[in-house]
Amino acid sequence: MLPLERQKKIIELLAVKKVLKLTELTEDLDVSMDTLRRDINHLSSQGKIEKIYGGVKLMETWLGESSMEERMVSHLDEKEKIARKCSDIIQDGDCIYIDSGSTTYQIAKFIKHKKNLTVVTNSIPVINELMQSDVELIIIGGKIRTQEQSVIAYDYIFNFHELNVRKAFICCSGITLERGISDFNMEEAITRKKMIELSSEVYIAADSTKFGKDVTVAIAPLDRIDAIITDNNLDTGFIAKFKKTRTSLIVADL
Repeated sequence: MLPLERQKKIIELLAVKKVLKLTELTEDLDVSMDTLRRDINHLSSQGKIEKIYGGVKLMETWLGESSMEERMVSHLDEKEKIARKCSDIIQDGDCIYIDSGSTTYQIAKFIKHKKNLTVVTNSIPVINELMQSDVELIIIGGKIRTQEQSVIAYDYIFNFHELNVRKAFICCSGITLERGISDFNMEEAITRKKMIELSSEVYIAADSTKFGKDVTVAIAPLDRIDAIITDNNLDTGFIAKFKKTRTSLIVADL
């Protein structure tokens, strides 16, 4: 196993167990203690994990936003089901936007068979997933946000209004009826606002844990959102309340 693969595995294991002993990790990864310590030192220097006596734990993230590595393995079954439901909405010949995020990333796995599909994205994982497919890719230009593995766009680098996006699939960190959708990062929010503004149809792909949360930066009220696609762990109280809004609530069966 390559160092990057081992380090990714360490993050995945910690996302589940939160704290692990060094002896557990040497057994799980089948490596020596010296090799493990090199991986841990590398991850620690990146601020991803914290060394504790006899073991390691995930670093507490700033302002409550979990890392991309954590989100890529958290609620994975639900996110895959949501992504499959999103892929059903995407038709041959569509021009779509796929946002940066662990849920929207999953969409890329299920659309490779679509014909004459154009995908506009700011997500590096989405680009990597679709690079070898027949999907036409357009990447938004701008500054790389390393932690989120995304490109934060600026008007002077990319002319958004040249795009003719039919459907946008957007991620968020919070959803409430009163405030709509929200996120932790201002720069990510600006890109999402622009894509919501120019897209004909807007879909939010978010697992049920995002409901009832109103986090740092407002992105859009619900009346700008056509539908929210989520999993069936959603509290029935939210389902009843959404019937009074213009925003459709689509529940992906697990």
